[in-house]
Amino acid sequence: MELRHLRYFITVAEELNFSKAALKLYTAQPSLSQQIKDLEEDVGVKLLHRTKRKVELTEEGAVFLEQARLTIAQANKAIAMARQVSQAKQQMLRIGFVPVAEMKIFPYVLPNLRVQNPDLKIELLSLNNVEQMKLLKKGELDVTFTRHNFHNDEIESQFVLREPLIFLLPKDHPLAKYERIPVKALNGIDFIIPAAEQSLTLHTAILDFAKANNIEFNIVQKADNILFNINSIGMGLGCTILPGYIAPLTMSNTVIRPLDIELPYLDLYVSYRKNSSSAAVQKFIELLTKVFYLNIAREQS
Repeated sequence: MELRHLRYFITVAEELNFSKAALKLYTAQPSLSQQIKDLEEDVGVKLLHRTKRKVELTEEGAVFLEQARLTIAQANKAIAMARQVSQAKQQMLRIGFVPVAEMKIFPYVLPNLRVQNPDLKIELLSLNNVEQMKLLKKGELDVTFTRHNFHNDEIESQFVLREPLIFLLPKDHPLAKYERIPVKALNGIDFIIPAAEQSLTLHTAILDFAKANNIEFNIVQKADNILFNINSIGMGLGCTILPGYIAPLTMSNTVIRPLDIELPYLDLYVSYRKNSSSAAVQKFIELLTKVFYLNIAREQS
């Protein structure tokens, strides 16, 4: 038994005429008669009493008609609710990000996205790379901004920008006297390093840089977030290496100094599911491509 059998039966029961019901259902009368016959065989009782002159519901048919209408109504409700959920998802964009996106991405993209799509609801979640990728794979995030290229059969990742690292230290630190600090002078200095649990890519880049230059930092603090890292420098606890986007956030009692060699760079990638049918994701990626690159190019030129 299928829903179409119920719909055919309801129409015949309401019209009490196979010819009129067939016209209403846009089907041939013999086909409709066969469908009702098949339904009665499935149910195991006679639902309609048919003669050459008229069609009538049996007692069993009257009971079945009431329940058939409820079944069709429930099926229609299920379809409507599923479509509502789908439409709501189309109007929701959930974005995961590492902190750099707040300053380097969102100001260029989100205002335009809101103007062009006033009904779109945007949810922003500040998460580390691992947390973002877990939620993206589960479908609980639509777009992510991470330091990793996760491109595979399931995930599409696109390069967004390359960001330099900067050396930050207290204003009264002995190394602050240098206009360009010799890299060898970093050996043995008190150092605050971003915690691997929250900023694994940055943590690893700093340690790789130190190893490549035969430097051994005296790590006095592992910072769980960027603001704590910056504040630790302001409190005179040591020096640090952080992404360039934090420069406007530094305190008056801290300074940024270049080294006599170039510090590493960190890449930023935008990722989303390849099988996503979300119009919001498509609009966001299109806007990111059209607006972001134009504005960032102007800023960096």
